[in-house]
Amino acid sequence: MHGRLGTNGGERSDADDEGTGTDAGRADTGRTDAGRADVGRNDGGDNRGDDRRNDRRNDRSNDRRDRNGERAVWTRAPLGGGATLDLLTARFDRHRYAPHCHEEFTVGVCVAGREIIDYRGGRLDVGAGAVVVLAPGETHTGRPAPGDDGYAYRAIYPAPRLLAEATRGLPHFREAVVDDRELASALYAAHTALSGDAATDSLAAFTAESRLAWLLSTLAHRHGSARPAPDAVPGAAALARAVRDRLAEDLRTPPSLAELAAETGLSRYQLLRAFRTTMGMPPYAWLAQHRVARARGLLEAGHRPAEVAGLVGFADQAHLTRWFRRVTGVTPAAYRTSVRPGGPAAEGRNTVQDAAP
Repeated sequence: MHGRLGTNGGERSDADDEGTGTDAGRADTGRTDAGRADVGRNDGGDNRGDDRRNDRRNDRSNDRRDRNGERAVWTRAPLGGGATLDLLTARFDRHRYAPHCHEEFTVGVCVAGREIIDYRGGRLDVGAGAVVVLAPGETHTGRPAPGDDGYAYRAIYPAPRLLAEATRGLPHFREAVVDDRELASALYAAHTALSGDAATDSLAAFTAESRLAWLLSTLAHRHGSARPAPDAVPGAAALARAVRDRLAEDLRTPPSLAELAAETGLSRYQLLRAFRTTMGMPPYAWLAQHRVARARGLLEAGHRPAEVAGLVGFADQAHLTRWFRRVTGVTPAAYRTSVRPGGPAAEGRNTVQDAAP
């Protein structure tokens, strides 16, 4: 579970960071302007749905492999407020990391095979489904387990403050390997979201940022030693309504979670807690269903789904359709056809299927 060198591991440079057998954790051989360094597809884990689409985009844009055929994808995702989060997707058969450390936490999910990590004077044996948490500044290595066919993993590198937001002080993780399958699945899903549409779709970015905050707070509460921050937020209802109104005003270009937290004087974790307690759902879910409500009115007025998607802030018609069905049970096109004057009776057609736009 590796990436860039921290200050305790020497100077950072692209030359030191690239390739195998260096003091760096990246196995990349290049960097794109979008912040993604790609040596091929991730083939460790269950690449379905968004994973397949992301892999195809990565292959088309920058397909590079090292001589061993090992593959890795480095991604930098925006978190709002100017902050970013680095992510790594990797599949290694023979690559061995030299001792190094990071300025950030390393939170990784092993998705296939087994990895051996030297850490804090001991040796970690990490199998599929395990969550690994390495502290900033702690020297570690990484290599395939003997007799195994390599390993695949997803890793994120959150700044210490992101984990400290939900606790009174920086959390300490006594155990570096965590057996928490629910958390592993959730972290894998968040990693996939942050590596994909979050870079170009405002709702996807808002959703991923919110889920990341919840996941890191859950990790700190369940497995860290710091005391949890108080859940109760004074004036939570009024704060939640103010955030709701702010999101409604900026339907097409919503503020990030970090910006909303700064405006309310809360941490991201406190903001999510206050909003969810009052509104019954996290902010990104409220924003999505409000966009759907606005879309219904536009569809009833005769606008076509492709046009409506942009008017209410969805990235494209596919994103509108996905959320529209989640909220209403039918597609936008079917809804438009059914509610327009002269449309077919509900009992005479299957409105779950797409109608002609």
